[in-house]
Amino acid sequence: MPRPTLKHPERGDARNRLLDAARDEIRRRGFTATTVDDLCRAAGVTKGAFFHHFDSKEALGVAAAEHWSRTTSELFANAPYHWPADPLARVLAYIDFRRALIDGDPAQFTCLVGTMTQEVFDTHPAIREACAASILGHAATLEPDIAAAMKARGMQAEWTAASLAAHTQAVLQGAFILAKATGERAVALDTIDHLERYIRLLFSEPPSDVQRKSR
Repeated sequence: MPRPTLKHPERGDARNRLLDAARDEIRRRGFTATTVDDLCRAAGVTKGAFFHHFDSKEALGVAAAEHWSRTTSELFANAPYHWPADPLARVLAYIDFRRALIDGDPAQFTCLVGTMTQEVFDTHPAIREACAASILGHAATLEPDIAAAMKARGMQAEWTAASLAAHTQAVLQGAFILAKATGERAVALDTIDHLERYIRLLFSEPPSDVQRKSR
């Protein structure tokens, strides 16, 4: 998912500044390695302010996942991939939109909730559940367009709109892991290119001849 820019420490209230700091610091360091002191320093607030707003670091993790969902939902709700009239064109435009967001180093474009899920799924169930709600909630926003594309083409498939929507998120999260493993965005872009090819094959669409300009 995208990376809203970290606000200047003098702007916004302490709680939102801590949430913005968590978004950036956890993506770079990981949840365990990011300390309360790191978050306070990045947000420009005191430790007292931290514990005024959050009972624990785990509570901050849950709130950070929810904050991520809210901020990214606004971005995706207003994105241009909703504009095409054909529902399949909207799905493919979504893939293009996700491709365009992969820019800079991995800490800037990878997913906060995916990062936390990989690290704390067994140790912090409350954070895991908040991350699952974020990832699966976003996947659900793709289902109507996928279902409409299937209906428009009279498709009777063994797979469902929900399963394909979930698959897009699995591919994207995998792309982020590969980018982290290599330190390069190129492997993530290649993975998303394959996702587009796969969706086109499912719907028997010809390959795109649009030249990639994001590399």
